[in-house]
Parts: sequence; C-alpha cells; structure tokens
Amino acid sequence: MFPLVLLVIYSGAVLLVMATPGEGLESGEKDLPPEVLEQKRIAYNYDQPWFQRYFWTWPKRLIWDQDLPAHQYEDWTVVEIMQSALPVSLQLGVLALGLAVVLGIAVGVLSAARRGQWLDQLSVGLCLVGVSLPTFVVGAVLLIVVALWLRVVPVGGWGRPSQTLLPTITLALPYAAYIARLTRSAMLDAFSEDYIRTARAKGLSEWRVLLDHALRNALLPVLSYLGPAAAAIFTGSFVVEKIFTIPGMGTHVVESINNRDQSLILATVMVYSVFLASFNLIVDVLYGVVDPRIRVGARTT
Repeated sequence: MFPLVLLVIYSGAVLLVMATPGEGLESGEKDLPPEVLEQKRIAYNYDQPWFQRYFWTWPKRLIWDQDLPAHQYEDWTVVEIMQSALPVSLQLGVLALGLAVVLGIAVGVLSAARRGQWLDQLSVGLCLVGVSLPTFVVGAVLLIVVALWLRVVPVGGWGRPSQTLLPTITLALPYAAYIARLTRSAMLDAFSEDYIRTARAKGLSEWRVLLDHALRNALLPVLSYLGPAAAAIFTGSFVVEKIFTIPGMGTHVVESINNRDQSLILATVMVYSVFLASFNLIVDVLYGVVDPRIRVGARTT
C-alpha cells in the first residue's frame, strides 16, 4: 500500500508539471541559441518521450545514479541539494513538533483540570489566537520584537542554538494551540467515563487520575492529529524558512516552482510525500501502544 500511495502522488505531480507551459530550461532574460537549448534538452532527457522520462529515466538518475541535475543549479545535482537542505528542515521540523506536542498537551491538561477557572479561560483564548494567526504574522512579530527591538537573538540564519529559537516557536505555536484544544476536549470527555469515577472512588489523587487514566485515553485524538500535523510542519516550514533566511528545503521548493525546475519540483514533492505517508504509518502503530484495546481487537478478529 505504501508504494502505491507514493506512485499515485508522483503520477499526480507529473500531470501537474506537464500542464505547466515550458520546460524551465531557459536561463535569464536572453533567449538561448537553438543549438544550446537542444543540448540542454538532451542533457535533461527532454528528447525522450514524457512517460519514459518521468517514470524511468529521471527516477533512475535521481535514486540509482544520483546524477540528475537541477535546471537552475547546473553545478549541483538534485541529490546534492537535498543533502544540504533536508537536514536543516528536519532539525527545524523535529524541534517544532516536539515543542508543539509538549506545550499543547501541558496546556490542555492544565485547562481541563481547571475547567471554568481563569486559567482555563486564558488558555482557551490563547489557543484561539494561536490557531487563527498565520505563521508569517507570528514570525514577523517575533522577529521585530525579540530580534530587532530587544536584540535577544539573531535576526536570521541557522547553525547556532540562538538561531533556532524564533523559527521553532513560530512554526510550533499554531499546532500547539490545536493540540491543546484536542487534549482539553478529550480530557473533559474522559471525566464522564465510569473508569474515572472508579479511580476516584479508590481514593487516588486527582492528578494521578488525570495523568494515569484520563490522559492516556485523551491522547488518541492527539495521535490522530499528529500524522498530518507532522507532515504539515515539514511541508509548511518554507514560509518560516523564508522569514528567518534558513537554508532549508522551503527555499528550494519556492525557487523550483518559480523557475519551473521540473526535476527539483518532483524530487521535493516525493520527499514530502514520503514524510506524510511515514508519519501516518507511525501514528497507526502508536494507536496500539497507547490503547491496548486496539491490539486485543486485532487478535480477536
């Protein structure tokens, strides 16, 4: 099933690329001589039929030979671009996802534990603001206030711990707010269940009831959201990378689309597709870890 999903995504990306006019081989404002353009078409396999190029030659050159060049980076292959940019985006994505999960679950548990109190109302209001504000607004505000006015962290770049703070917070906040809302709602639903009343009747402390019993079942909706959220964090980081001048995948995604760089477009689409499918698979596996009833149901059928 996993390879079939990737094949369908790749086929859709190929159709969209084919629908775009031009081949993206022109460089600059001046027209290339016909003989130079023809040499470039041969070097990039545009002389081959489209089906052979997209479904055999380019995948082979990308995965096996690793010599598929990018249109606008003639001295770089697509693999070399991925090797330089992908680790940066992965670091940013992992940091943002970790912060979103920890912060979202913590705020959701505290909000459910203090239902109706000022802390609950404050967290609900902040979550609404966090979900509503787009990342480019949050990033711009943090950049102006923290980096330019207060001068606490550098304006942009990547490599030092201080340079990761603002991009991580910017990328994590909307997802943390949504996770907090999911956790709060699931915790409140769990409070009405019989096993919660039984745990309280046994004399367990309220925090133990919250963490050991209610939270475990409340994590199921959060896990369902983590698959697409993780993919969205990795695929949506190009806005944050642009704001904070981070040399990650997002920069090449935007430039490949603007330059109609077909080989780089298809490569980045497949990288993000692998992440999306992998995260959803991991979430399905984690269901059985969090809720043993899923494993028991699988054995009885």
